[in-house]
Amino acid sequence: MAIEEREIGINDVAIGMFICRLDRPWTETPFPLQGFLVRDIEQLRVLREFCARVWIDVHRSRPDTGMTLLRLERTGGVPARPPAPPRPLHDAPRVTYTDTATLDEERPAAAAAIDDARRIGKRLIDDLHAGQPVVPEDVRAAAEPIVASVLRNADALFWVNALRAHDPYSYSHAINCSSLAAAFGRHLGLPRDLLVRVACGALLFDIGKTRVPEEIIGRAGPLNPLEMARARRHVELGLQILDESGETDAIVREMMAGHHERFDGSGYPGRLRDGMIPVYARIAGIVDSFDAMTSERPYAPALPRHDALQELYRGRDTLYHGELVEQFISCLGVYPTGSLVELNTGEVAVVMAQNPSRRLRPRIMLLTYAGKRMRESFRTVDLMDQPLDTPRLEIRRPVAPGDYDIDLTGLYL
Repeated sequence: MAIEEREIGINDVAIGMFICRLDRPWTETPFPLQGFLVRDIEQLRVLREFCARVWIDVHRSRPDTGMTLLRLERTGGVPARPPAPPRPLHDAPRVTYTDTATLDEERPAAAAAIDDARRIGKRLIDDLHAGQPVVPEDVRAAAEPIVASVLRNADALFWVNALRAHDPYSYSHAINCSSLAAAFGRHLGLPRDLLVRVACGALLFDIGKTRVPEEIIGRAGPLNPLEMARARRHVELGLQILDESGETDAIVREMMAGHHERFDGSGYPGRLRDGMIPVYARIAGIVDSFDAMTSERPYAPALPRHDALQELYRGRDTLYHGELVEQFISCLGVYPTGSLVELNTGEVAVVMAQNPSRRLRPRIMLLTYAGKRMRESFRTVDLMDQPLDTPRLEIRRPVAPGDYDIDLTGLYL
């Protein structure tokens, strides 16, 4: 069914209306990113605290709100909008996945998947530096365990990865992007065979950098125009490597060719715009940007994951496909797994797993006391399931990597 949106003022919102868009980013509110049905007065009160105007999905609102909408139309309160056509993200039938293992059950398999991918990925990049071709079967061997782990549990891989000492950026970026692409593809409902191909594409889309001089790729300061042009050639060089290796998979090539294209035409190498950018290239651009922003690079410090998601959101429909950005945030959660956060009590915690129905209330592990002194033993808390007789814990803000000298890799969690 096509979406039919109506914009209304906040004072015209009624119980039974389905809120599908806000006049501010979802991530700045306590509401679920996918929209919600207004069920009671308390939701109306909270909505009025955050917004001045909202958009209603007419078809998902309760039938008894129809007269309210009709009255508002007649009095000029609702500007009419033509129905927006549905926009499928891919041609394959959508698959609905559910976790088949708990976080604790999946941890050993997730650790093994990361170890395998790191070993194969490091060998792949070292071989490329030595002039050897890519072996597509090796790439698939690295991607398949990642996909299998993500399908069994959506959080375990990211939780384990957050606790590991990271390799240099050129190695870790490929593994991180492959994991993110697999998780995002699962969220989008891609069938398993497409998930593996997307994970392979993300593992490879920066391999062209192995043919760009290290003094350019590793430069801490700004590049001059000639150096920038040479750095940007890594896309063309990566496609050459695929040609030499006999890798013909259309999705892998699409992701490599388009992961630096941007929705407003400001990207490279083709300066493609909007719908000219293939869907898997749009996915690649979001995944690549998010991991780059949250990683330590020679020319930029790592951002908290929450802040990186905010950057993506600010770039929706300019740099990135807006609908996919919102889906990516919904996939990872407002505070992604592995994020450090400060609570309303002053304590610092790490996010262990998401609660899909309440993205602002994940499962966390308390690491410090209110004064930021490390706890002797860590305590797990599900922010969705707190005892009524204790003070309610809530996330106050993200914590930047390195703040308070907390190193997750040294905690042996």
